[in-house]
Amino acid sequence: MKKTIFLLGLATILCLSSQAQTIRGILRGTRTNTNQSTSTRSGSSNGGSFSNLSNTEIVSALRQALEIGSKNAGSRLSVKDGFFGNNLVKILLPPELLKVEGAMRQFGLGSLADELILQMNRAAEDAAGQAAPIFVNAITSMSIQDGLGILKGGNGAATNYLKSKTTASLTTAFRPVIKNSLNKFNVDQYWNQLITSYNRLPIARKKINPDLTAYVTEKALNGLFVTVADEENKIRTNPGARITELLQKVFGAK
Repeated sequence: MKKTIFLLGLATILCLSSQAQTIRGILRGTRTNTNQSTSTRSGSSNGGSFSNLSNTEIVSALRQALEIGSKNAGSRLSVKDGFFGNNLVKILLPPELLKVEGAMRQFGLGSLADELILQMNRAAEDAAGQAAPIFVNAITSMSIQDGLGILKGGNGAATNYLKSKTTASLTTAFRPVIKNSLNKFNVDQYWNQLITSYNRLPIARKKINPDLTAYVTEKALNGLFVTVADEENKIRTNPGARITELLQKVFGAK
């Protein structure tokens, strides 16, 4: 009898201990989930709290900001002098051709170099208007985790995300547009004249023939990303740039 009572008591203690551990586990899990939920639903681009915002609202606002920024950037760059008149994104001759440019100007061929620079920028301006839809299509793949990280990342974070995710595919898609634009403005003709003239000079020790299309494509995309970042930062820092209710709600949260 004593042995039976002892075993029953031991079983009861073990059962209560197990229940206590289970309860503690549940409580720990609840606290962990609560902390994770709070962390997930809060963040700041200005050190504020976003606890009243849903994840869907945050990601939707960021997508909206990038769509607006991309369209605005395309509009700014696709007009005459959008590239050529903007020193921040103006496309110059490749660094390896600086000596070539100097030599051309020294031998009275500066106007040819100037025309090449102008037409490279005209080609980029012509292509810029077609870039926005490519950006917009890429924006739709943004995940909730990406969105929350971007919101906390501060100025330029959304553009950096877009650049890291899409540069390769954008280059592949954008290169033929640039190539067609270069052909449209006869840039290859100016390029060939410049390189041919240089190669005939006494100082030319070897022929120079870099991939002009790849170079202009890279510079055009870089200029586009710079301009998109500028548009993004306006939305983050300037209430007047938040032209939708959702942008006002998310980027105005404190």
